[in-house]
Amino acid sequence: MTYCLAIKTDQGLIFASDSLTNAGIDHVSTYSKMHTFVEPGNRMFVLLASGNLATTQSVVKHMRDDRLAGKQPCLSTVQTVEEAAEYVGTISADAQRNQANRDTANTNFEATFILGGQIAGQDPEIYMIYAQGNHIHESSAHPFLQIGEVKYGKPILDRVIRHDTPLEQAARCALVSINSTIRSNLTVGPPVELVIYSNHTLDGGRRLVFQEDDPYYRALGEAWSEGLRQALNSLPAFEWESNTQPLQRVADGRNGQMRG
Repeated sequence: MTYCLAIKTDQGLIFASDSLTNAGIDHVSTYSKMHTFVEPGNRMFVLLASGNLATTQSVVKHMRDDRLAGKQPCLSTVQTVEEAAEYVGTISADAQRNQANRDTANTNFEATFILGGQIAGQDPEIYMIYAQGNHIHESSAHPFLQIGEVKYGKPILDRVIRHDTPLEQAARCALVSINSTIRSNLTVGPPVELVIYSNHTLDGGRRLVFQEDDPYYRALGEAWSEGLRQALNSLPAFEWESNTQPLQRVADGRNGQMRG
């Protein structure tokens, strides 16, 4: 399984992904699910991939080959990030169709992607591209997108991430979201990759890779767990927990129930 996410804030973009692939207990390995395409000063794109590995690798290779060959369209020639999302969706749908035509075992070749980035003179954007090739963008109320095993890491994003969240804080939130998913699902695992991109820099951003034993990554997970324990201990007590007097059970003459 996979867990990838992208966050859009007023200050920039955050991308995060795990690196574990699992095709059964005998076929567990690590592959990067984060792919960057950068033309400094002109445009930058980050692609996050989830789903069939053959499909995702085929899509990424196709995109890189198109750029090298100068084909139309490609990431070097698209006019908007949305146009880039349409381009990726077309390649993905074609790759799935080609894989399925050669398959005799009813294999699922579906793949989903998150594409985000910025072109000079335009605002940064993020899009989720479905297996069918269509796409959506983030909402103003929830400025993030997720693919793969999304349910374990979503609650913190729902509660914390807003468009005005500081960029580095959003990055820490993304790592906690990944960390929570890894703790709850054995099919998601490190290394964890992270890109922090500041608006209008048009570079590859700050890219970090965290192994499971990375000191910062471990400290972040431990601090989050401790913070949850402290938050639980500070929750309001039930009424009876603070009542030191013995409960007197009084019959309620109106409905026959007993009251304390």
